[in-house]
Amino acid sequence: MKKKVAILLSGGVDSTYAAYLLKDKGFFLEGFYLKLHSNRKKHEEAMEKLNEISKNLNIKVHIIDLKKEFEEKIYNYFINSYKEGLTPNPCALCNPTIKFGLALEKALDFGCEYIATGHYAKVENGYIYEAKDKNKDQSYFLFGLKDEAKKRIIFPLGDLSKDEVKDEAFAKLPWIGLLNEYKDSQDVCFIEDSYIDFLKEYINVDAPGVVVNKDGEKIGTHQGYMHYTIGKRKGFRVDGAHEPHYVLSTNPKANEIVVGKKYELEKMNIEAKNFSLGKDFKDGVYEIKARYRSQKTKAFVSLNGDFITAKLDEPIFGVAPGQALVIYDESKVLGGGFIV
Repeated sequence: MKKKVAILLSGGVDSTYAAYLLKDKGFFLEGFYLKLHSNRKKHEEAMEKLNEISKNLNIKVHIIDLKKEFEEKIYNYFINSYKEGLTPNPCALCNPTIKFGLALEKALDFGCEYIATGHYAKVENGYIYEAKDKNKDQSYFLFGLKDEAKKRIIFPLGDLSKDEVKDEAFAKLPWIGLLNEYKDSQDVCFIEDSYIDFLKEYINVDAPGVVVNKDGEKIGTHQGYMHYTIGKRKGFRVDGAHEPHYVLSTNPKANEIVVGKKYELEKMNIEAKNFSLGKDFKDGVYEIKARYRSQKTKAFVSLNGDFITAKLDEPIFGVAPGQALVIYDESKVLGGGFIV
């Protein structure tokens, strides 16, 4: 009997080709389109593509409306994080709670044994691993998945590069060219232009304030603390500055941003609230990532109660509270937490 798999479809190349590969291997597929936001135009465009995919791959596509849950768990987290002066990582939270949480529950209700996506990552023996294509690898965003979920995940694209996926998809699926604007997914699905434009719909982000140095001395002005993330070097004024200044931290209560020279962004120690490192984790030397686009770097990592501490071999720049700290054993993801 064919194994039944729920494939999350967005209308893009990656999830479409992932579906094709699973069909080719003999799986029986149920297509899921997750309605996570209220952008009607985006949903209509996606449905046009999904109708084409459904027809050509002979997959029934179910519309799963999770807008309410997404707003409660992701929107509110995103907005509140910026209010608190943090830099949120919505994808890292959405994956365990929505895509491989609530959507997985729906898949099981449909009688599916597995859930699949177009993510660039691998899953083996209950662990997430980096994808072959290190430029597209998404293992960083998957660090928080629960063990039960990892047993039911298939990532068909893990051993392929993005170029291979595009070349093979257009060669094997000639109809794919009929789909409009086949482009890569955005970093954050619910943000069209900028995070500030999104936040403006919910809160006042334009509240001018004071720029201070590490000693608390007033040295300039800014547009409102939510405009700034750690490491940013533009959009504020520093009186009499002759060299670049960078945002070192924000103070939401006082509506201040603290700025300094680039070397002041260096971090040798990082602390994070544990999210997914198991109690059996052994303290030791591993590799860590503190932002998605950063390179992995060696650190001595220890788990102390609810907190992870990483003592780095070499300094890294622009560590932002709210981002994910992910621990790797070579290409294996051990888990991680959110930086404090």
